[in-house]
Amino acid sequence: MKNIQLSNFQIAETKTFEKVKKNIDSQLYTKIRNIVYPQLKLNPYFGTNIKKLKGDFEGYYRYRVGSYRLFYLIDNEKVIVVIVDLKHRQSAYE
Repeated sequence: MKNIQLSNFQIAETKTFEKVKKNIDSQLYTKIRNIVYPQLKLNPYFGTNIKKLKGDFEGYYRYRVGSYRLFYLIDNEKVIVVIVDLKHRQSAYE
């Protein structure tokens, strides 16, 4: 029997997210970098704060970070998690 091990995913940030992160609280970005990114590197599909989106957002995942939502895509072929955007929950799904 063969053991299947998840490879560590790389994290890539879109230009949209890079613009957003310049304007967010440094504590929030520190939390994303130190807590969220390590979890996404290990398993971007499953976690208590992870949800696969449906409808207009199909193919995207979201990670709940307090009252913010971090949106990302997963590229299995390149083993990359692409961080797309971060929005406050009130305006996240508009």
